[in-house]
Parts: sequence; C-alpha cells; structure tokens
Amino acid sequence: MTLENSSRTVLAGDIIDEPMEMMKASKKVILGPGLRIEKDIVRASKCGQLKIKTPNTFWIDAYQKRYVPNRGELVIGVVIAKAGDIFRVDIGSCETASLSYMAFEGATKKNRPDVNIGDIVYARLLIAHSDVEPELVCVDSHGKKGKLGALHEGFMLCCSLNLVRKILNPKCTFLAQLAKELPFEIAAGMNGRIWTRGRTIKETIGVGNAILALEYLSNDRIRELCDDIGAYVSGFIK
Repeated sequence: MTLENSSRTVLAGDIIDEPMEMMKASKKVILGPGLRIEKDIVRASKCGQLKIKTPNTFWIDAYQKRYVPNRGELVIGVVIAKAGDIFRVDIGSCETASLSYMAFEGATKKNRPDVNIGDIVYARLLIAHSDVEPELVCVDSHGKKGKLGALHEGFMLCCSLNLVRKILNPKCTFLAQLAKELPFEIAAGMNGRIWTRGRTIKETIGVGNAILALEYLSNDRIRELCDDIGAYVSGFIK
C-alpha cells in the first residue's frame, strides 16, 4: 500500500497493519491518539477514521468529548481548588491536573501569579501519563509565557475534540475568513474547549455561534457562515 494522506473507518480492537509493516522494515513510526502498541501489535483503542499522513504518522479521528491528556498539548482549564502551592485545574479529563504557582513566567515565592478559583488558564501539558496525574505549565521551554497563562474576560465554550482539530487544521480557512469580518481573540485547547473575546459582548457571542456552527458545515460553506456572522454583528440580521 502506498501511504498518502488518506483515511478509513476502523473499530476498537482492530489491528492496524500499515504501521506494523513499517516497523518490521525498521522504519520510524509515529502513533497518535487512538492507537496503542502491545508486543509489536498496533491496535485501535477507539472507533473512528484511521488517518494516515505521509511519511509515517498514524492516528484515529473520532467524535468524542472526554479528553485523554497527551504530553505537549495545549489545553484550557478551569481552576477549581488551591492546595498549598498547587492549583487544581479541571481540563475535562477523568482527573484534575496540577499547576504549580512556580509554573508562571517571573513567579517567585514573593511574586505569586494572580490566579484565583474560577479563573480560566491556557496551559501546556508537561506530564501526561496513565499512572500519574497530569501536570500543567504556563511557560515554554525558555520560561516565557507567550500566549499562555490566565485568560481574562471573554467566553469559554465546550465542543467536541474533532471540532478543535478541524479549526486548527492548516487547510481550514475558518479563522482567516472570520477575521476579515470582525476582530477577535481566540485560544483553542485540544481538550475541546475554546476561549474567545471580541470587542463587545455581541461580537463575542457571534464568534462563539460561528465556531459551534462550523462543526456541521463543509469547507465550501465557511465563507457563507462568516458572511452571516459579519452581517449579524453589523446589525443587518436580527
């Protein structure tokens, strides 16, 4: 089989032959979400579309809302408790994640971050393992926060993991098209949470509605959706 950007439907427990053939030929293989390897056998751990991207990347794209933490992914969480020097953060997985107050840019014992219970934070998963609770950081490898940290004002909405991947896909023109209609800020978490903020409450609601409507639209109708949102915000559609 010639590997191309393609997909096919698989069920949980199915054996995936393509990566196994590459491993037998001593080639490097990258297994993404939905695939696991046991004794040189690659199986699907959930139902969905098996995605194959050249030269060696495999994953399963499935509709789901329960998030399984993966190291290095960006997530949006809600601070639900504080225990000593650790914040407990809900990221939509089966257990809460920990976030140290030292995991912020410039944080010291005297200069602690202004984060409170109920705040929304944009963070990166530093540790994600089935036997260890997830650990978050709000800085990059150079100790800089970049776009990470507490997200103030705005609005957070929950969606499927598939929608987040669709929005972040380089081939998806949604964000570029919508930016032509109105200015807004957005942070997308791989855990199925999206935070957005417009200049006004009406613009923020318009962006949120556009994001939720995108899940059921084809790429051909993205332009039409963005036009409708722009007209709504401008007052042409009530």
